Amino acid sequence: MDIQRKGVGRRKLIRRIVVATVVVIAFAAITWGLSRLQPAAPTVERATVWVDTVKRGEMLRQVRGLGTLVPEEFLWIPCTTEGRVERIYIRPGTIVKKDSLLMELSNPQLENDALDVLYQLKAAQAGSIDLKVKLQSAKLQQQASTAQLQSDYTLGKIQAEKDESLAKLGLTAEINARISRAKADELANRYAIEQKRLDINDESVQAQLAAQQVQVDKLQALLKLRMNQVEALKVRAGTEGVLQQVPVEEGQKLAAGTILAKVTQPWKLKAELKIPETQAKDIVIGLEASVDTHNGVIPGHVFRIDPAAVNGTVTVDVKLQGALPSGSRPDLSVDGTIELERLPDVLYVGRPVFGQANSLITLFKLDEQGKMANRVQVRLGRLSVNTVEIVEGLRIGDQVVLSDMSQHDSQSRIRLN
Repeated sequence: MDIQRKGVGRRKLIRRIVVATVVVIAFAAITWGLSRLQPAAPTVERATVWVDTVKRGEMLRQVRGLGTLVPEEFLWIPCTTEGRVERIYIRPGTIVKKDSLLMELSNPQLENDALDVLYQLKAAQAGSIDLKVKLQSAKLQQQASTAQLQSDYTLGKIQAEKDESLAKLGLTAEINARISRAKADELANRYAIEQKRLDINDESVQAQLAAQQVQVDKLQALLKLRMNQVEALKVRAGTEGVLQQVPVEEGQKLAAGTILAKVTQPWKLKAELKIPETQAKDIVIGLEASVDTHNGVIPGHVFRIDPAAVNGTVTVDVKLQGALPSGSRPDLSVDGTIELERLPDVLYVGRPVFGQANSLITLFKLDEQGKMANRVQVRLGRLSVNTVEIVEGLRIGDQVVLSDMSQHDSQSRIRLN
């Protein structure tokens, strides 16, 4: 017969409670531990990212822009009058001289106007000669009239003196002497007046001839203008160079001011660079530059900065120094780099894909083994084309990922394979 032990049931209950409690505590501990674990870092192929090392030393600040080669000097040839293109003698790409005939225009109305002015000028010149002859004839008549009065005055004076002498001797009446003296005085006055008219006659002649000459000069100037306009129908280069553009065709009717051709001097080229507006603020005239024509690099310097920005860029003109590489021609695409300054002792690294000057960004910094990279905050300073100044967040020798890592923005670390 089994004897029931006292307290056995109670001990079993206590053991069950203890086991359950331990299980609950263990489960809670495991859950808490798992919650504290970080998610697995994504793996990135090292060959697909750009890694650079932080350095200290001299940093060259530069800005870069795309552009084209353009002539320093060029000549637009406009149409000075209305006309029709009769014939084009030279096509673009041809080397021309100053008097090279490019094309010929026609304008019958202009030629008729020039001929009409020519006939008016000839008539004015004939009228000038006729006026001169008439004035000379009138002067001769005036001189003859003056000479006649002088003679009459002389005779009247002699007669008056004679009658006065006879009157004193009592041989003639005193009244006759007084009449003779009155006639002599009248002739004297008339002679004096006629002499004054003769004296001012020369001034009158000169004034009339000058007025006629003004008309002749006016017609001569107008004829010269018309002849120049007619001559301008034969369009010439006007300078040595290469004919670059002829934007008209034979038979085309043109208005005054229409561009007929463009002549450039391809041996005198400059580079027009388009610099981003945010980077152009530090550019000043005189800075050194280099222009890559993809067939050689040409040194130069900045000599003009456009005061206005267009589509987010500023045009900077670079004067080229030295011989141009073969194949250099107007409108050739080039890459230009402008040197802003040299920073003698700064902490710097390669320029990341994203990041502006004096801004705070995050980069992935590699650990000592180079297998893992943790995200760190980095404050940038001054920018250059390929490098950027580090203000804080990195030290000499640190390696950072500079590639576009936007796809891992949610990750605090990555694994490099």
